[in-house]
Amino acid sequence: MGGMIAPPKPLNAFQYVWRSPWVRAAAFLIAFYVAYRLLGRVGSVVVDFAVAFLIAYLANPLLNWLERGRVKRGLGVFFVLLIFAGVFALAGALLITVSAQFIELLGSLPAQIERLSVLLDRSFTWLGERGVTGLDGVRERLTETVQTYVQNLGQNFIPILQNVLNSTGTLFSRLVSIGGILGQVLLILLLSVYLMLDYSRVNAALLRFFPRPWQPKVLEFTGLVGTAVGGYVRGQLLIALFIGVFVWLGLTLIGIPSAAAIGFLAGAFNIVPYLGPIIGATPALLLALPSGWVKMLLVVVIFVAANQIEGNFLSPYILSRTTDLHPITVLVAILVGVALFGFAGALLAVPTVALGKLLLEKYYYPSRVYTEGP
Repeated sequence: MGGMIAPPKPLNAFQYVWRSPWVRAAAFLIAFYVAYRLLGRVGSVVVDFAVAFLIAYLANPLLNWLERGRVKRGLGVFFVLLIFAGVFALAGALLITVSAQFIELLGSLPAQIERLSVLLDRSFTWLGERGVTGLDGVRERLTETVQTYVQNLGQNFIPILQNVLNSTGTLFSRLVSIGGILGQVLLILLLSVYLMLDYSRVNAALLRFFPRPWQPKVLEFTGLVGTAVGGYVRGQLLIALFIGVFVWLGLTLIGIPSAAAIGFLAGAFNIVPYLGPIIGATPALLLALPSGWVKMLLVVVIFVAANQIEGNFLSPYILSRTTDLHPITVLVAILVGVALFGFAGALLAVPTVALGKLLLEKYYYPSRVYTEGP
């Protein structure tokens, strides 16, 4: 009777109960709630691991290139750590110089505003003598706007920079305290070393958390995320570095004081596209004001040139292969991100839109819903 089909095994109690969709829904809700509570308790550990994984992800192309040149992975990781140490040492030295210049810059801005007020008085008087009307209150509003901008800068940046420069301040005491920033940095560095050494094995282990039928799609999706987000981050860091150096050298050549601070400001804020030159131009113009219109015009030329080089050469060349977004799309994405989530939204808007575009091209446009209609 080998051809007879064996009767199905009776369901055990768990299988019988699990058949109910309400039981499954309640179980998933409880699991999500427990995961949410656990995530709240170990959130700092998750953030540390995410930062370490991002470091390993950004360093992995360099490590792969070194391996293709017959450099062992461990030695390549050592080279990467040397590069990071050099970058951090250079950044620390630059931060001290820039912080001192930035405090000096903010301290000199009130005097520049007074000169701006005198210049506006002369300009509006000259326009009034020639019959131009409707200028009542315009000068006061312009001066108040600039004063508010400078006041906000002073309130937000000067205390932070003074603490950085003061070795006996709060930052120094936190660095040497147990469990402070130094311990967290060392933990992230240690995790990133292990992740860089076993990057492929860690990715394979993370992939095994997903059911086997899902794994090809998970790999495909993570590849899209790497293309949109990872490529954007690498490219935007290079562009921000260029903007900072270009502005610094340009302002130094024309004799603007605190050029390093303004270049650092322009480069740092240019991580959000197009924002750096706008932020850096205001203090540069105020510092150029006492030297006359020629120097102010040269400042405008420097920032316009930086913006044009970024928008017409660097961004298309570096980012086109990863995001391929029109400048209008980038600008609208940044504005929407700012409106929804502030500065963090502006920072995440462009890679999120780039990922959305890749998902549309990969899944939606080839689908029947798009080609044949709902």
